[in-house]
Amino acid sequence: MIKVGDTLPGATLMEYSEVEGNGCSIGPNPVDVSKATAGKTVAIFGLPGAYTPTCSAKHVPGYVEKFKELKAAGVDEIWCVSVNDAFVMGAWARDQKTDGKVRMLADGSADFAKATGLTLDLNARGMGLRSNRYSMLVKNGKVVTLNIEGPGKFEVSDANTLLAQAKG
Repeated sequence: MIKVGDTLPGATLMEYSEVEGNGCSIGPNPVDVSKATAGKTVAIFGLPGAYTPTCSAKHVPGYVEKFKELKAAGVDEIWCVSVNDAFVMGAWARDQKTDGKVRMLADGSADFAKATGLTLDLNARGMGLRSNRYSMLVKNGKVVTLNIEGPGKFEVSDANTLLAQAKG
């Protein structure tokens, strides 16, 4: 499992874009994790699934709400990573009004979740292999803080916790 001090694994996430611009075409665009975190401070939070109750009611809205404060604390970008396809993440981004605040990145085959060791087996609930709920602060591709939730919990991966760590 990934830990503080480790470099993020080489992986490609997918991001849905509805408009062309900044080198992105309409539709899913690959995001090379290593390149996208180079020289930046990135707040990353992972969660089990788009449109799920805690994720939609608390996790994503918290980061959207704390966007300005996280930026003021030195965070360049905020990423939400989930084991869903890019189209679902794009639709969820619209619903959650994340545009310009939180990048909604799809880990469709759970490759990033597997590479970090942050997987959650939800086969018994009909959801397959998913991402555990977590947050991390990453500087230049290296993990500076890591907050992993216990099963069914939402106590340490919230925006307020990561904001305090970014300020510290």
